[in-house]
Amino acid sequence: MDKTFTWSGVKKEAKRVRWPKRKDIANNTGEVLTFTAFFALYFVLCEFIVTGILRLIGIGA
Repeated sequence: MDKTFTWSGVKKEAKRVRWPKRKDIANNTGEVLTFTAFFALYFVLCEFIVTGILRLIGIGA
């Protein structure tokens, strides 16, 4: 019988896991929020540019 899927096996495996430090989590969260804000701004800017071009050539409202 494989002991990997017993409670003792699960606890043993969980002790081997390298859990992230609070500082690592904060840094990763900051990076994700920064990149998300950057790409949101980028896509909004692209939409304004494309909308302006389409209005110049008479397409759209």
